[in-house]
Amino acid sequence: MSSTVSTSSEDKAIDALLAKGLRNRWYAICPSSFVADKPVSLRRCGYKMVLWRDLQGQLHALEDHCPHRGAPLSVGIVMDDRIACGYHGVQVDKAGVAVAVPGSPGCKLEGMQCVKVFPTQERNEMIFAYVGDEKHPTPPKLELPEELSSPEFSSFVCYAEWKGDYRYVIDNVMDPMHGTYLHRQSHSMSFGDTRAKFQIRDTETGFVFEKTDQRNVNFDWTEFGDTGAHWLRLEIPYPVTGGPGGNFHIVGMYTPITEGVAAVTHWRCRRVSGWQRDAWRFLYKNRLEARHWHVLEQDRTVLEVMEPDANQREILYQHDMGLVRLRRLLRQQAVEQLATLAPAGSAE
Repeated sequence: MSSTVSTSSEDKAIDALLAKGLRNRWYAICPSSFVADKPVSLRRCGYKMVLWRDLQGQLHALEDHCPHRGAPLSVGIVMDDRIACGYHGVQVDKAGVAVAVPGSPGCKLEGMQCVKVFPTQERNEMIFAYVGDEKHPTPPKLELPEELSSPEFSSFVCYAEWKGDYRYVIDNVMDPMHGTYLHRQSHSMSFGDTRAKFQIRDTETGFVFEKTDQRNVNFDWTEFGDTGAHWLRLEIPYPVTGGPGGNFHIVGMYTPITEGVAAVTHWRCRRVSGWQRDAWRFLYKNRLEARHWHVLEQDRTVLEVMEPDANQREILYQHDMGLVRLRRLLRQQAVEQLATLAPAGSAE
């Protein structure tokens, strides 16, 4: 997603990698509730994945592709920590090994590690999968922001699938000024100046893009972090009628489903404990959640009608420093990943 049209083969390779998602990162895949007693097939990050649970409820994920004839494993039968392909019965275990070929016992397929594995974790009501390249099959530690890892916070997950490139969603969140205009009717974003100056402040895991002359009034800053996964974080000041807990925290992760569809995940968080936690969770489900969905619908409505090449015809100004910085950072990571894989002749 650059502001100039990419024409070289290198630029095309970089954009192709960014379009399907950088490798060697954890991605938010879907809510945990999506995967119950049957295998589920989902497209994410350039792959078709099959997710299932074994008899102990442990989650597993493989590429949804039988090594025999390519039938989707997701239409097969779960056998605890393996799946039996519904087409010819080939059994593939959680490590991607074809452990049994009932139709031809002892054939060369048996014992082969031949299906890509996606290590998984379940955190904060979401399924995360690690998407690594051929040189980095082992995932790094998944570290989440304190809103999702500290007992001081309570959170709700909000998941949706939007039409369009996931990178437009990233740009949207890295743009605090749109809150002042697009969300001006929101109960929590109807305050503050319609003009602002911004600065970029580096952090240990990324950077903060923030207004220099306004804080705790509106959507006044966004933080990007890279901690095994990419995430964005922001705060929305809440009026007293919003209940206990101070500012409203939002953590977002955005995952490509295809180049034309994005998985959009937000956690809505507040620092609350004891009876205040119970009060806030009740208030959220009965009053605030509908308002927050309304705000997200405003974003979705705009982003889904943007042209695929809208980012190539931009005239940017000072309020866009944050998204420009993040685009450059992601592009540099893509360049580095492609360079690492080049000797192996692969850009996967």
